[in-house]
Amino acid sequence: MNKIKSDEILNELKNIIPNPVCELNFNNTFELIIAVTLSAQTTDKRVNEITKFLFSKYADPLSLSNAKFGDVYEIIKPLGLANSKARNIISISKDIHEKYNDIVPNSLEELTKLAGVGRKTASVVLAVGFNIPAFPVDTHLIRMANRLGYSKSNDPIIVEKDYKKYIKKDDWILAHHLFLLFGRYHCKASKPNCLDCKLSKYCKFDH
Repeated sequence: MNKIKSDEILNELKNIIPNPVCELNFNNTFELIIAVTLSAQTTDKRVNEITKFLFSKYADPLSLSNAKFGDVYEIIKPLGLANSKARNIISISKDIHEKYNDIVPNSLEELTKLAGVGRKTASVVLAVGFNIPAFPVDTHLIRMANRLGYSKSNDPIIVEKDYKKYIKKDDWILAHHLFLLFGRYHCKASKPNCLDCKLSKYCKFDH
């Protein structure tokens, strides 16, 4: 990989993905961090179906922090991992209310102190919620990095650093969305659409 090739890839992706935005529905940064926490190992579409009801019942950190575990569990059960997710979003809400005066923190250090919030979730909140340059890396981003030659690693921290070697900081947020959506809808894990792929000349995938 080099910066010229990376720029070419990003330009191609801009043509393929005309509206590269986060697909989670949210009205504020509190709803965003809860939605991202719930999105682990499920689809954004499914999360949106659940949070529509969840946020109508618990609209702010105080109300969700006071929610009964069982009630939250029943709402989010279709998403999977409901035990840990219910505990985490109640704990996150309590900390945001009590420690941060109902304001979601806007630093990686403070965000990752919240229950269940790792580097990827925190980076999504920074990038999408605050428009602060960050490069969230999930399984789609790792797959894209491996196939397109940005990185040979499967470690998200290493992959993030490798992306940043070739992509300028001002483009981190855009690039994240482009790679995520391309991996989600085009270059899938098991059945990538290689035949018509405009990035095939850059791809290292054995297809």
